[in-house]
Amino acid sequence: MCATRPQWSCTHPTRGYLLRVDLATPKRVPTLAQERALDQAMAARQTCGECGRRFYICLSKKLGCCLECFDGTPVDPSSCMPAPAPVTHRLAA
Repeated sequence: MCATRPQWSCTHPTRGYLLRVDLATPKRVPTLAQERALDQAMAARQTCGECGRRFYICLSKKLGCCLECFDGTPVDPSSCMPAPAPVTHRLAA
């Protein structure tokens, strides 16, 4: 059935196969550069500007920092991501 004419079957190419799982096509797989860009964008939204901790949730743009830095409300340690390991370079020079 079509949304504009319920008595007709919808043969429009973009609307015909919405519910047919056997005719659905898979999503495109993002490239590594796209995944890196998305991770950087999420890191900017999840990192506190004051203390530098990254949280699992997006922080408020209005506050610009986490609640602990804003008003001293303690933050649950399980809501923070672990800090990445420091990078050590092993140059052979």
